[in-house]
Amino acid sequence: MNIIIRASLAAAVLAALAGCTAGQHRAQVSDDGSERVTVGTVQKEITVGMPAARVAETLGSPNIVTNDEQNRETWIYDKIATDVAYSESSGGVGGLIFGGSGGGVGIGSAGSGATRTSQRTLTVVIHFDDTSRVRDFAYHTSRF
Repeated sequence: MNIIIRASLAAAVLAALAGCTAGQHRAQVSDDGSERVTVGTVQKEITVGMPAARVAETLGSPNIVTNDEQNRETWIYDKIATDVAYSESSGGVGGLIFGGSGGGVGIGSAGSGATRTSQRTLTVVIHFDDTSRVRDFAYHTSRF
């Protein structure tokens, strides 16, 4: 084979064996969010007058429960999440050599990777009245 054919064949094999991209790895380790308390859930589901039992069904157990001077409960959901995604690919076949007796085209190993770290916070404060119904609520969220 001549050098042009060898180089073309090597390029085709390298492209076929390139492996996953960082985006594909990130998708494989992503969280589907099905168990997460979100601002959307609070905005959509929590209403003034809602019973405490329904709040617990919707948001789960609060992190903190306190009582005010009139013995009314306040529930606080304080959620902090750190997302770390790391992806690495090896995009070649180390030491693969194409060619006959006159030499060949070698393909070395190539790699790529990506790391991403972010944090999210959500604080939800729900005040109940003396009949254990939502009196008012507030929330704050951040991402950095």
